[in-house]
Amino acid sequence: MNVEGRIVPITQTNNSYIFPGLALGIIAAKAKRVTDGMIKAATKELVRHLPTSRDKQAPLLPPLSEVRPLGTLIARAVAKQAIREGQAQVSNDVELNRKLRANVWEPVYIPYKPAPASPKKEHW
Repeated sequence: MNVEGRIVPITQTNNSYIFPGLALGIIAAKAKRVTDGMIKAATKELVRHLPTSRDKQAPLLPPLSEVRPLGTLIARAVAKQAIREGQAQVSNDVELNRKLRANVWEPVYIPYKPAPASPKKEHW
């Protein structure tokens, strides 16, 4: 988009920045329910990491390469809010850290190996 002679990229986003961390925080805290405060904690943590907070000319959202570590920070903020609100079934940082680590999904890709060529069959 052109704004006063300057090109401003339009940032499109979906749930990829908030929901993974929100879900991880809920699971790690073993929250009894999700509260407005927990959702607010997730959004506040994202806002703390917006590139525009350091550089007004930067893109609004962090690069996608930062989504996984950012999700963990958001999860921690959500879980701590659940603890503060009495919604968590974990009670301390040691247990919370263990639950966070145990519930982070790590993709593992099996190396691709092409299948051996099958022998040609005669068609009648």
